[in-house]
Amino acid sequence: MNSLSAWFWSESFWLPPNVTWAELEHPPPGEEYPRADQLLSCLPLAFGVLAVRVLFERLVAKPCANILQIQAGESRRAQPNAVLERVFTSTTSPESRRVEGLSKQLDWDVRKVQRWFRLRRNQDKPSTLTKFCESMWRLTFYTGIFTYAIRYLWVSPWMWDTRQCWYNYPFQTLSPGQYNYYVAELAFYWSLMFSQFTDIKRKVSQDFLIMFVHHLATITLITFSYCNNMLRIGTMVMCVHDASDIVLELAKLANYAKYQRICDTGFVVFSIVFFITRLVIYPFWIIYSVLVESWEIVGPYRSWWLLNGLLLVLQSLHVFWFYLIARIAIKAIFKGKVAKDDRSDIESSSEEETDTNVKSRNKSHPNGSEQSPKKENGTNGFAKGGTKDH
Repeated sequence: MNSLSAWFWSESFWLPPNVTWAELEHPPPGEEYPRADQLLSCLPLAFGVLAVRVLFERLVAKPCANILQIQAGESRRAQPNAVLERVFTSTTSPESRRVEGLSKQLDWDVRKVQRWFRLRRNQDKPSTLTKFCESMWRLTFYTGIFTYAIRYLWVSPWMWDTRQCWYNYPFQTLSPGQYNYYVAELAFYWSLMFSQFTDIKRKVSQDFLIMFVHHLATITLITFSYCNNMLRIGTMVMCVHDASDIVLELAKLANYAKYQRICDTGFVVFSIVFFITRLVIYPFWIIYSVLVESWEIVGPYRSWWLLNGLLLVLQSLHVFWFYLIARIAIKAIFKGKVAKDDRSDIESSSEEETDTNVKSRNKSHPNGSEQSPKKENGTNGFAKGGTKDH
């Protein structure tokens, strides 16, 4: 065990040349350096965050939803069918060949089988009220933590001169503001990891894995920068990512409350804020400092290469996410509404109505053939698109 610990905490990996852990364990009197064991408090705090969230959603978010006349509603339930239920446990969207086989086996119309699976999928989806409460909780946290970060960073000299992030590194004193900010962010993301198994289930199963990996990567980056005492640049990275999330959650709340103009405007504003913070400030201010300024002042070492690699991977994700966001924003500008994302939270009930209408039309059709209905994009909601909720 000792040899494993020594290998993991290798000074040649974590620290710049000629710096040892012993030096960091004995800071000057009245000062303190970050220690990995200080982050252990984040796990019990994460459960505290979950408890606060439950109380917030019940005592604050739901009354707000009632004022906006957002009701839980009852989704239409699929009729019990043991054969289809067994298939549903293995695949929620069976292929056309399998649907045709089930149609023959049950002596059902193909569209009736498709409609059963659509109803069964929607049956497990959360209501608009549930999504509204979740978004309101995230909006409250992002607004609070972003406000705290701005107040702290505004008076920090390294926000205006990023070279000060690397002067005397890694012998930089841990301030209460840095510690509180890191612990709050880390506890929040641990709570998202835990609650992901009970939160909104996306239509596409890969979304669950993507968000799980996203939360895990975020936790890893925050923990890594804390253990490496890169808190100055780390606080700036977190603050930049929180900014656009506030506007996104506002747009989602407007969408759930059916304030379409506010939703469309909010999403366009979110796109602009996302572009400024993650495609301008993040690469040209923060990554530049970590790549260029730290090289000049501290010099590269092993964990330095890993950190830069992770930050660059994150930037490539920002570019991809902005491409998806821009497509939705352009539709909002030119079509007057935010179109439904491919990964939207719930399938449109209008599809079911279309199926019913097609059936009635088919009965009177001279050939009895089915006509393919055209699907229009609804405005049931849009997924976060991979941003920090990231």
